[in-house]
Amino acid sequence: MEFSRELIERCRRAKSVVVLTGAGISAESGVPTFRGEDGLWRKYMAEELATPYAFARDPRLVWEWYDWRRQIISKCLPNPGHYAIAKLETVYPDFLLITQNVDGLHVKAGSKNLREIHGNIWRVRCTGEERVSENIEVPLKDIPPMCECGKMLRPHIVWFGESLDSEDIKISYEAIEKCELFFSVGTSALVQPAASFAMIAKENSACVVEINRDPTPISDLVDYSVMGRAGEILPELVEKLNKILNSNI
Repeated sequence: MEFSRELIERCRRAKSVVVLTGAGISAESGVPTFRGEDGLWRKYMAEELATPYAFARDPRLVWEWYDWRRQIISKCLPNPGHYAIAKLETVYPDFLLITQNVDGLHVKAGSKNLREIHGNIWRVRCTGEERVSENIEVPLKDIPPMCECGKMLRPHIVWFGESLDSEDIKISYEAIEKCELFFSVGTSALVQPAASFAMIAKENSACVVEINRDPTPISDLVDYSVMGRAGEILPELVEKLNKILNSNI
């Protein structure tokens, strides 16, 4: 794959980088979106179950849905796009990965400096103490799972009608506003507030690169829009960038 000299040069010069990922990169690993056509479970849509109101009304039903999702995701592995992003983190001294995905595949691929702004399906939160812990049990032995304090656990996911974690948003905005290079990878650029991240970066003079299989509302506004699979594009870009950086040492 050919990348413009200007893009490679912008990547070479950058010191601070932010990468935003969405469902597209996870789809390349076989993770369904669990919305739209993929979202029908029994007779319920995702929007009917991923809410605090649904959990309050029928926590067992909600947990049965999440247990089904976890079983599907547990069979999925990071793809070359995930590993390329983890590699980018070792290239740039100032790096942040912001992901809308809850599947934990970026962590499996080795990413460390990241913000999972929609939560993580492999973490649970006590409804009494608000304590967050890891739970990778597949399938779940007890539905709904209970905390050792006796209170019910809920998925550590930001549901419809809930606000994103204020610390995640604060750190994300700070990184976006000062970054020199911003990647939007596999995201539809429709879900707020992440949909506005690329334009905030551009308004603050960052070079904005979109990598997506299909055009999005920001495709005509970014500096570079590369159409295709992240698992193919990102590894080639990282390899080319590494060769250039090593040749300058």
